[in-house]
Amino acid sequence: TRTHKGNAIILLYGYFVNINRNCEYVCVPSLAVFMSMASGNEGPSSTAHSYTNRLSKEKSPYLLQHAHNPVDWYPWGQDAFDKAKNEDKPIFLSVGYSTCHWCHVMERESFEDEEIGSILSKNFVCIKVDREERPDVDKVYMTFVQATSGGGGWPMSVWLTPDLRPFIGGTYFPPRDHGGRLGLKTVLTRIMDQKGITVTADTGESPPLATDVANRCFQQLAHSYVEEYGGFRHAPKFPTPVNLLFLMSYWSVNRSTSEGVKALQMALHTLRMMALGGIRDHVAQGFHRYSTDSSWHVPHFEKMLYDQAQLAVAYITASQVSGEKHFAEVAEDILRYVSRDLSDKSGGFFSAEDADSLPALGGREKREGAFYVWTAGDVRELLPDVVEGTTGTSTLADIFSHYYGVKEQGNVAPEQDPHGELHGQNVLIVRYSVALTAARFGISVDKVNELLVFARAKAAEVRKSRPRPHLDTKMLASWNGLMLSAYARVGAVLRDKALLERAVQAGNFLKEHLWDVEQQTLFRSSYCGEQMEVQQRAPPISGFLDDYAFIICGLLDLYEATFQTEWLQWAEELQLRQDMLFWDDDGGGYFCSDPGDSAVVLQLKEDQDGAEPSANSVSASNLIRLSHYTGREEWRQRSQQLLTAFSDRLTKIPIALPEMVRALMAHHYALQQIVICGQQDAPDTTSLLAAVNSIFLPHKVLMLVDRNESYLCQRLPVLSSMSQEDGVATAYVCRDFACSLPVTDPQELRQLLLDGVAEMQRN
Repeated sequence: TRTHKGNAIILLYGYFVNINRNCEYVCVPSLAVFMSMASGNEGPSSTAHSYTNRLSKEKSPYLLQHAHNPVDWYPWGQDAFDKAKNEDKPIFLSVGYSTCHWCHVMERESFEDEEIGSILSKNFVCIKVDREERPDVDKVYMTFVQATSGGGGWPMSVWLTPDLRPFIGGTYFPPRDHGGRLGLKTVLTRIMDQKGITVTADTGESPPLATDVANRCFQQLAHSYVEEYGGFRHAPKFPTPVNLLFLMSYWSVNRSTSEGVKALQMALHTLRMMALGGIRDHVAQGFHRYSTDSSWHVPHFEKMLYDQAQLAVAYITASQVSGEKHFAEVAEDILRYVSRDLSDKSGGFFSAEDADSLPALGGREKREGAFYVWTAGDVRELLPDVVEGTTGTSTLADIFSHYYGVKEQGNVAPEQDPHGELHGQNVLIVRYSVALTAARFGISVDKVNELLVFARAKAAEVRKSRPRPHLDTKMLASWNGLMLSAYARVGAVLRDKALLERAVQAGNFLKEHLWDVEQQTLFRSSYCGEQMEVQQRAPPISGFLDDYAFIICGLLDLYEATFQTEWLQWAEELQLRQDMLFWDDDGGGYFCSDPGDSAVVLQLKEDQDGAEPSANSVSASNLIRLSHYTGREEWRQRSQQLLTAFSDRLTKIPIALPEMVRALMAHHYALQQIVICGQQDAPDTTSLLAAVNSIFLPHKVLMLVDRNESYLCQRLPVLSSMSQEDGVATAYVCRDFACSLPVTDPQELRQLLLDGVAEMQRN
């Protein structure tokens, strides 16, 4: 079901207090994460505001949504901290994001309530934080909430001492006591005691054995795998691309074992079921945040940039692994959606689209999914034409409804719609294959495909006339880095110049708008002004670890797709800066934020790959890749030190860090260096590159050396000894630059790479 009863525990007066609430439960063996859920809708907007607070001067769409609450909100910053210390008041910290449905609920129920607003403003210093803008603050206090309650999620509500120490934490609170649940008003009036928490990373002497860790990670995923529809729990179900990419990497070095075969089956089946399900927007592409049921049917409708980025990579990887064209088409569809709806003319990518919007037929209250769902009547009105050649007098609406499971009474079960927002509505989900649909109506498969393409296009046109969900136009460095990887990876595999050009545009955006050359510092975010011009906060928020790590990864992928060495050079610069800002010289690994920032109470090293991969996980891979591009042995050693710092977590609960397990595997199997000597756009060079990109090779770096190459040759002198054979583009496949004989035939190169994979399995 979409929600179920659960208990939240907060620390109050030094005791643990159970709070019943509606919640969504997510679990790994050592960590339960509760994503809070509630009923209700965001209220109507108005141009006449009774209240305006200082959030009206902010850039964040989430903060601006709260600019007219009857709450004396402050943004995170020194003004708020000084007020708390000067007046000796506790701080109420509320964290969320602009497309969070349940954040809207708490705003409507509590923060628009004048009585509660008055209590908050008179007795607390109230700080509102956009978790996407300040992930460092979010992670610090989410760790406290999880440690004291066993759960967490958004909206997150935390009470702090004036020196920013947390002493009570929770997530969603109803406004007043109801059904045995403590309300926000009650909590506010009872707060008296304080408590803090510290977090440290485990360290060890050396990284654990990669094969043992990978096997355990596979076993833990297999234990939680759901056979019928794929995924790793019954409901709600999240895409978890980090799990899927690990499984495909695990298969790549275990192809001949039953475990390897099972891993691949788990990954591909999950991706197939998701692509058929309602979690995918069949009309206008892209994926929603998660499914509220086990069959991927009824989603929570928000669309997040980081999901699109990681899923595009997962689907293009599946196409390399399986050779199935369908997976590549899904990857292309995702990027088509991002290019159309989440792209700024500057080259940046917007953060998200909301789940809620006003109903198409009018109404003052937003409803979840209103933009995306259809009644049977809608479909009949849209697609009334009789299709010639069908059995009987079937219309296009009949074919569309059969294929996508459209029912007269709606196809959303009541238990999937606890708030009645989807009554009589249909969430499109593929219920029958094209072949079965063709047989049902007595027409050819090609004809069905043609009709469905036409019908989806008409539906997309109708969608354009509906009130759109809120668009969060904030452009985050980290998520833009993830999307940069997606365009580069998909563009390289498909040899799609338009996608690669879009990737380069994204790289240029990051360098122009989110990189301060003089200060050698990344900015966390940029914003769209009234004329959709790119703006920056004053002062700008400095980048966090994930901003550096995700952009570096994107730049390495962009180099391997375009072979423009400027991106390698910038990646090297960023890695040096990341090391200076975030590396822990004592314990190894990277802190999430700058240890020199006095406003951050706890210095954390994130130890979970979740909706986004941990920045430490991505950094472990970045470092080993960069060591091969630059010849910097210290970066390979630093990657090992990082993995060592997380040894305990990797050994006991590798399912929590599948992306880091992939980095550990890269160390164990050693990266292949694939060097192509040739002119970049020449047909013979292109053919060799196509052979490389046709195979999923998780443990490789790819380099192009032509007559004009200097950056790589200066750092890797051995490249100077490699050249074209008889004037033809030539490939060298090396490990530690012990290389195979040169190869000029694409099929021979492909076989050589496959033989290398087989050799890794034997090791």
